[in-house]
Amino acid sequence: MRLLRVNDPGIGASCQPGITPRRFNKQTTDHAMTMDLSTVSFGVGTHPRTDAPTGDRDLCIMEAVAYMAGEPWSDSPACASLVVSAFLRSWNDALSDADRDRLLPAAVWVPRLIGSRGNTAAEEQRAYLALDWLIRVHAPAWLDLVPSLAPHAKALRALSKVVDLDTARAARAAAGDAARDAAGDAARDAAWAAAGDAAGDAAGAAARAAARAAAWVAAGGAAGDAARIAAGDAAQYAAWAAAGAAAGTAAFRHTSDTLQASALDLLDRMLVSA
Repeated sequence: MRLLRVNDPGIGASCQPGITPRRFNKQTTDHAMTMDLSTVSFGVGTHPRTDAPTGDRDLCIMEAVAYMAGEPWSDSPACASLVVSAFLRSWNDALSDADRDRLLPAAVWVPRLIGSRGNTAAEEQRAYLALDWLIRVHAPAWLDLVPSLAPHAKALRALSKVVDLDTARAARAAAGDAARDAAGDAARDAAWAAAGDAAGDAAGAAARAAARAAAWVAAGGAAGDAARIAAGDAAQYAAWAAAGAAAGTAAFRHTSDTLQASALDLLDRMLVSA
């Protein structure tokens, strides 16, 4: 049984934007919450506040973090990384119950999320990790499903790692080319829309949300935020169009499963990067 108390030594942090987290102690939180994390199954969306959640679909992953950290009920806990929180709010809600239980076991992730809030530089680094994954891993995987778009998949994989404004701008141009050709090649607006809403692309939507979250920590200024957002949007649109063209096929399901596993690796890297 995984029973977590937030005022145990080393668990949690008191976090303010731009300040490196510090450890919780009895002076930084006035109450400790306990819950058997091994029995928790997350639900979708925001949930009504409760002083004693059962863990049976009555809280999402970020609400569980806030509860265990002794914070006010919220899906935006102050102690957790802004970028990772954005990623997980999106991914949590897009997954099926079965996939969510399999990919996001509470006993694994909730303790790691408490105290993960980083300073501005750390959160910017996490946002770039998400953007790089979206452009150089996620989009090419979907583009590979359409033979005519395979050159774009190769071009995106060949890009330099996206780590700053210059590499984001270079990626934006390549992803934009892929998005334009993918939209024209698919020529299936209904399928494109369905793919964009499908759980099969849940990981991509989550990475896009994480990449956009950098704006909240004022990293790189407005121009930098615009470049990151544009690059991420272009990559996501290219992926949606290609996924729409392959919707319903065995290759679609295989690609979705592969990217879900890859997104877990991304989540791990974002949490260890700070």
